[in-house]
Amino acid sequence: MNNVKKHNQPQSAKAPLGVWGVFLFLLFSLSAFAEETAYDYAQAEANHHAQAEMSLLQQANALYIQGEYLQAINLYERILQEYGVSPELFFNLGNAYFKTHDIARAILNYERALRLNPRFADARYNLELAQLRVLDNITPAEPFFLQRRMNALVSSFTSNQWFYFSWVMFILALVGALLFVFGRSRSLRKGAFTTAVVVLCISALTLTFAVVRKNQFQNQNDAIVMIGVIPVKNAPDRNATNLFELREGTKVRIRSTLGDWVEITIGDGRVGWVERRQIEQI
Repeated sequence: MNNVKKHNQPQSAKAPLGVWGVFLFLLFSLSAFAEETAYDYAQAEANHHAQAEMSLLQQANALYIQGEYLQAINLYERILQEYGVSPELFFNLGNAYFKTHDIARAILNYERALRLNPRFADARYNLELAQLRVLDNITPAEPFFLQRRMNALVSSFTSNQWFYFSWVMFILALVGALLFVFGRSRSLRKGAFTTAVVVLCISALTLTFAVVRKNQFQNQNDAIVMIGVIPVKNAPDRNATNLFELREGTKVRIRSTLGDWVEITIGDGRVGWVERRQIEQI
């Protein structure tokens, strides 16, 4: 019996596996190269901006040391507009304005520095010195003792700092919960449970502080009087009755706005209307 050899049926041509591997390798390499090139370009741009900002900052600081305060102010303002804000930059700008006897703008920038960094001791000290130059001697209404302490505590850190602290406390609470579940001794489990509950409460409290600080930052209603002496009126009208006067550098709080007019309140509780151009928000 003759052996019959079987021939394979013709199939469509397929690229060898090695060709596909080479193609995928080249595609991956090109993608990685493009990503690395884009990252290098972005990094180079960031370094260029950082170097330009540092150069301008060094020039501004040198002008300040030389007593060229107006020129230093122009450079500090330029850095703020082109490169963004920082507590140190507001602090330097406030110092330059203080040297030119522009107390209102000095106070404004010290306040802005403290808004970004509530624990900036130098800015707080210089703010207190500048406030001694303000002629309006307004005695603020003293809040309740516990409220005053709570406000000071919440304002001692930024919202991000409070959030990080809350997150650390939450992690510790989870560790306590794990020790409670898997602890071998009764005393360990009891201590872990108590610790987890206490730390979780602290985490919730500090998270609340973070939310409050964020709202304070986003809804900033404090402002500084920027013009020598301004009349505070009983209505948003130039012909309205003058209630009292405020001098530059006085801190006020904005209650509402109506066109070009702003309703304000001051530390002793008095309320009135001023023109928007006469004040500047912190």
